[in-house]
Amino acid sequence: MSQDTTNGSNSVQPPAPGVPAAGPLPGAVPEEELMNSGHELPEGYTCPLCCLPIALPMAQHSSFEPCCMKTVCNGCTHASRKRGMGESCSFCRAPTPDSDAAIIMPLVRKRVDAEDPTAMDLLAGAYYHGNYGLKIDIPRAIELWTEAACLGDSDAHFQLGHKYYYGEGIEKDMARGIQHWQHAAIQGHPQSRYMLGVHERNDENHELAAQHLIVSAKMGYERSLNGIKAMFMDGHATKAQYAEALRGYQDALEETKSPQREEAKAFLERIIKN
Repeated sequence: MSQDTTNGSNSVQPPAPGVPAAGPLPGAVPEEELMNSGHELPEGYTCPLCCLPIALPMAQHSSFEPCCMKTVCNGCTHASRKRGMGESCSFCRAPTPDSDAAIIMPLVRKRVDAEDPTAMDLLAGAYYHGNYGLKIDIPRAIELWTEAACLGDSDAHFQLGHKYYYGEGIEKDMARGIQHWQHAAIQGHPQSRYMLGVHERNDENHELAAQHLIVSAKMGYERSLNGIKAMFMDGHATKAQYAEALRGYQDALEETKSPQREEAKAFLERIIKN
């Protein structure tokens, strides 16, 4: 799964007017469909081993396996290592590749050739940020994200939405960015739903903003909960709306817990302290 790049933690490419929009423009999603769809996290947010939803942000609570393109929760990874399988993928049992780009990139490119949108998303990010020894190639990154989006990948729609909306590495097109976020949101992509809420809040469409933030808060996305709290403090959301978002967030968080994951969390905390 993609990292959440809305918090500025990853490198941000400057606007590049010379890089035009790539691929077909996604159509706008009707408002009724937008508000009535995508209220649950999609399958990709569930660990394929324990079948529990992974807490957000996923990068803090799981690991991505390039051998099989699966995202496995920390609990299952920890349990696998306890069974003496630390050198193998927790899901497919293939030898776990290290961070050597010479090993990882051939695996990713093989899956890209097979039109795996998850692999396309990963390779696009590598080209955009210059990871895994690749030179920054923004047009190629946009092309890959567009191909993945055309295959219905919500992470790719999110990335394209962010790049177009803010003009990061490509010619700014806010309307196009919003449409990409809409297509991701109706698939249950919490970050995209949050960004739609931010956009509506900035446009002072407070009721619509609150609805978007409540939906994504109920998926366990903390930034949306903080967003609706801020709106409540500013008088732009009701106490009932904030209470609904808080209850939904707490319920979503509870669904991600398990003894195995708590053990893994404690183990990781001990490593950090030492």
